Amino acid sequence: MDKNELKDFFSVYLHGFYALKMKGYRFLALVFSLCLFGCGQQASNRELLQRSFYETIWERFDYVTSDVDVTKATTYDLSVRISFTDDYPYNDISLIFTVFDDKGNPYRSKGYKFNLKDEEGHWSVEKVDGCYTFTLPINKQLLISDPGKYQFRLEQKMPITPVVGVKELVLLNN
Repeated sequence: MDKNELKDFFSVYLHGFYALKMKGYRFLALVFSLCLFGCGQQASNRELLQRSFYETIWERFDYVTSDVDVTKATTYDLSVRISFTDDYPYNDISLIFTVFDDKGNPYRSKGYKFNLKDEEGHWSVEKVDGCYTFTLPINKQLLISDPGKYQFRLEQKMPITPVVGVKELVLLNN
């Protein structure tokens, strides 16, 4: 093999090597992008509203709201994830979930009462990272049939306010 043939051989070899290597990088970049954007979209659809409470205090008329733009008939499977500290004084929590239409009229409203502790005052879930976290069902088949802007609102309806010991509240679309 003379010098030019050797040069051509290595040129073809290196070109093939770099082409294969670039395909691998493109494939990895594609997989990474799908994971990144796919996870982000899923999370944003899953969490409809989120609120952390300053000093774990939730006032009676401190509504937790989120605006939801409905473009076509949609069924929601809703639950609330709520975290408490040891300071929470009750064995249960009462919540009101309301959906308002774009004119501010109540579209759907329902009250809920969830038991959090047994009769002796022991939490019914394990403490993790200093909190007791519950995921509680709100509405399994909430159908919003008309497109428009809606407001989802959660409020606490406990007998003595402010309620202490509430750390975080998240409304989830399962």
